[in-house]
Amino acid sequence: MHFASSIVRPPYEGGSAYLQITSGCSHNACKFCTYYKDAPFSVSPESEIIEDLKEMRSYGIPFPRIWLQGADPFILSFQKLYRVAELIHTYLPFVKTIGGYGRVDSLRNKTADQLKILKDMGYSGIVFGVESGDDRILSYQHKGYSADEIVPQLSKMDEAGMRYEVIFLSGLGGKGYGPDHARKTAEIFNQLHPDRVMISGLTIFPDTPLMQDVKRGKFQEATEGERILELKEFLQDLKIDTLIDATNASIITSIYGRIPERKQDMIDRLQRIYDVYGEKGLRRMRESLQAI
Repeated sequence: MHFASSIVRPPYEGGSAYLQITSGCSHNACKFCTYYKDAPFSVSPESEIIEDLKEMRSYGIPFPRIWLQGADPFILSFQKLYRVAELIHTYLPFVKTIGGYGRVDSLRNKTADQLKILKDMGYSGIVFGVESGDDRILSYQHKGYSADEIVPQLSKMDEAGMRYEVIFLSGLGGKGYGPDHARKTAEIFNQLHPDRVMISGLTIFPDTPLMQDVKRGKFQEATEGERILELKEFLQDLKIDTLIDATNASIITSIYGRIPERKQDMIDRLQRIYDVYGEKGLRRMRESLQAI
C-alpha cells in the first residue's frame, strides 16, 4: 500500500479500510497544525490507486467502507473523485460508502448537482475541519477561508443530501475569547445540517507558528475553565438536531449525545464539573492526563 504518512482518521472510522488518493495538505498553513508536515501535497497517480485496490482485494475481506487518506482528499475535482469511486467499485464491489476529510474550500470546485452524483457513487460522511465560524480567528490562524464562505459552501452538501460532519476546535481564540468564539461558530452551524459536530480542544505543539506566537506573547492559551465555559456556551447556542461528539483526548471533560434530546444534560454536566473542580482542579486534571 502507498502511504506517504501515518493514517489519520476520526476514532469512529477505526473499522474502515484506508486508501490514499492524496498525500499531505493542500493548504498546510494553519498556525496550530502539525499534521502532514512530512509529506508535501500531491495527488496519487491512478496507477498507484489501482495497485492498492488490487492489494486490498487480495485480502479477501468484504469491508463495507473506505476512508480516503490525505488531509483533504475531497479537494480533488468532481471528475477525479468520480473516477476514484469508479475504480473502488470496479475492484472492490462490496464497498458501500466512501469517506474522507475535507476543508471548506474543498467545495469551491463542486456544484450541489455534482455532489449529488458523488453521493450516488457512495461518498458519505465527509468530515470538514471548519474549526471556527469567527473571522478574527480564521484570519489569525491562517485557515485559508472566511466565515461568510462556510454556509454557502457546506449548504451544497445539504442540498445534495450527502452526510457530513463538522469540527469545532475549542480554545482556538485563546484566553478571554471563548464566549465570542462559541457564539459565532454556533451561529454558523445553526444554518447547516451536519450529522455530527466533533469537538476537539486546541493543543499547542512545540513546532508550530502558534507556539512561536505564545513565546512572543502574541497568543495566550485559554485556561481549562474557560474551555469548559466556552463549550457550555456553544451547546447553549446550538439549535440544530445533531450528534455532539466531544470525546477526543484533548477534551478533559468528554461529553457525547444528541441535541436537543440530551442538550441540557450535557450543559449541566459541564457546569457541575466547573463548579466542583474550579480552575486549579481542572489544571491538575489536565496535568495528570499529560503525565500518562
